Amino acid sequence: MKGDSIVVEDHHRLVAEELCSLLIERVEAGSGKYVITVAGESGSGKSETATAIAEMLSTQDITAVIFQQDDYFIYPPKSNDAQRRDDISKVGPHEVKVKLLDSHLQEFRDGVKNIEKPLIDYEGDTIDSEEVHLAGIQVAIAEGTYTSLLENVDMRIFIARDYNQTRQHREKRKRDAAELDTFIDEVLKIEHRIISSHRAFADAVINADYSVSYAR
Repeated sequence: MKGDSIVVEDHHRLVAEELCSLLIERVEAGSGKYVITVAGESGSGKSETATAIAEMLSTQDITAVIFQQDDYFIYPPKSNDAQRRDDISKVGPHEVKVKLLDSHLQEFRDGVKNIEKPLIDYEGDTIDSEEVHLAGIQVAIAEGTYTSLLENVDMRIFIARDYNQTRQHREKRKRDAAELDTFIDEVLKIEHRIISSHRAFADAVINADYSVSYAR
């Protein structure tokens, strides 16, 4: 998403190092493309973790591309906020073009060299498009609140930090003042009820203390 702020900190790098010890083995053992998702509640550190993973993979000469779910919302951020304020029942996965994102991951798996995807301009509150070059890319990382629902995935990662635990991060990130108002708290409660159940889909869980647990 154009205009977004991503600050990778030491704990993101430590988690990425832990996850990549397994990911690198799996990627190198495979013969095709590898798809990872990083899911969790708003402000849990999905973008930062995805970036840290991509950076860690690059140290082993494994190329990665990141797909941000934020680019696949039906409406740009400020317009989407207005839609929610008009009818809070609109909060949920149906706000996102999940099938379009899934189709782009399938195209990546199929070896398509270039795709055109949406690109949200946060400040301009518009949806543009961009061409993503996939030739030579080995790993695709899709990050976002509902990415656990995607089908064309090899490994699902879930960050188990709820909206109360992530408030400090959201305050630090603060895209605009509205992100921390009481209405947004209600949105986050709804998202929590939906997203917390997605932990069951995870192959790896990043716990609140940044330790990593793996599904058996």
